[in-house]
Amino acid sequence: MLPETKGPAVHIEKLTKRFGDFTAVADLNLDVQPGEIFGFLGPNGAGKSTTIRVLCGLMAPTSGRAVVGGFDVSLHPEEVKRRIGYMSQKFSLYDDLTVKENIQFFAGVYGVSAEKFPERLEFVLKMAELEDKQDSLTSLLSGGWKQRLALGCAILHEPPILFLDEPTSGVDPIARRNFWELIYQLSASGNTIFVTTHYMDEAEYCHRIALMYGGRMIALGSPPELKRSLGVGHLLNLESSDLLESLTQLYGGDNILDVAVFGGGLHIKVDDAERAIAWIRQTLSQAGIEISVLEPITPSMEDVFVSLIEHEEKATA
Repeated sequence: MLPETKGPAVHIEKLTKRFGDFTAVADLNLDVQPGEIFGFLGPNGAGKSTTIRVLCGLMAPTSGRAVVGGFDVSLHPEEVKRRIGYMSQKFSLYDDLTVKENIQFFAGVYGVSAEKFPERLEFVLKMAELEDKQDSLTSLLSGGWKQRLALGCAILHEPPILFLDEPTSGVDPIARRNFWELIYQLSASGNTIFVTTHYMDEAEYCHRIALMYGGRMIALGSPPELKRSLGVGHLLNLESSDLLESLTQLYGGDNILDVAVFGGGLHIKVDDAERAIAWIRQTLSQAGIEISVLEPITPSMEDVFVSLIEHEEKATA
């Protein structure tokens, strides 16, 4: 176990990364505290992967500063790499090796000593619940088992900081839930978890979330804080006999701030829920549309995501 460092686990100050004339990350400021599960969200091309590569010491910033585990990534990238674990959605495993052979390989990569290896091997096998599969070829494992093995390999050297890039992509919901239970256990033990995900329900598991768009951070806060930013009681759920015609009738109407398709219905952002409900009922009734559900709801993280992105697109149009 590497010695603990004081201060934030990750400190980012005016971080900018350019590729020629293209700015991938612009003026990013952020602190992630030890033991925090920090979610990094955004559409493709938002700057998430570029930021993670900089934080892992794989890429130097164009300007600004990033400190991970107490070390500046530009000045001491090798020290940074010793203090982090990294797991990608590809899992980075070798299918033609057994479970134990994969663990042995990554132990060598991360510099785990021969004396320490038996203890770490036992830990990973127990954590991943793979004790009875250690001699099985990795290619024969299900996606969920591979996921747990990949996480175990990423923490063989007991890094205090973990970067997980879309770690639950391609696995079933039960495996996803079990994986997040492991993440919470690591966080409770003091590990800092920096995770990217495109599953909005997984964002709920994070202590805080940063939403990236166009290389900039456009929102930061806990899931409840970001939901409150939409306004309590200002979101309605509508299910009707004609979804598309309802959308046409309501868009741009009195007291209607935004309308978006959500599953089999519409989510409608309004200024005043009581006034809006009365207007919506009257408008759709006149159009011959039957309403089966119309009620205020608590915003989901997907509502937050859609609202913030749409607001940013309108602001930059």
